[in-house]
Amino acid sequence: MSTVTYVFGIVSALLVLFLVLDLLRKRRVRERHALAWIVAGVVALVVAVFPGVLTAAAELLHVDVPTNLGFFVTLVVLFLVSVQHSAELTVLEEKSRTLAEHVALQDERLRRLEGRDGAPPRHHDDARPGSGDAR
Repeated sequence: MSTVTYVFGIVSALLVLFLVLDLLRKRRVRERHALAWIVAGVVALVVAVFPGVLTAAAELLHVDVPTNLGFFVTLVVLFLVSVQHSAELTVLEEKSRTLAEHVALQDERLRRLEGRDGAPPRHHDDARPGSGDAR
């Protein structure tokens, strides 16, 4: 492995870790989502600093090319993150639909209480003669 590749791997892993920790600090990402990215960043850093770890893991798993193992693990991590986000999106869509239904029901109730034309309902006292109503 060339020195440039070695340094690039380390810098990339550190950049990912810094980015995730910064997003976490700014509360732009929740802890449970950041955890997977932090673990991935640490694993990438370990592999970047000690490339023999990937080679040993590839030999242990009988994978001919260590880089293929790295790509496969990355693909699995991204797939799991995608499935997790899809599951959370489904829950949020259901909550959003329920909230929209509640808002629609509240709007309808408010329209009924205010009358059909949107004006507040008139009380019987407002219609008495001499109340200033010239209609």
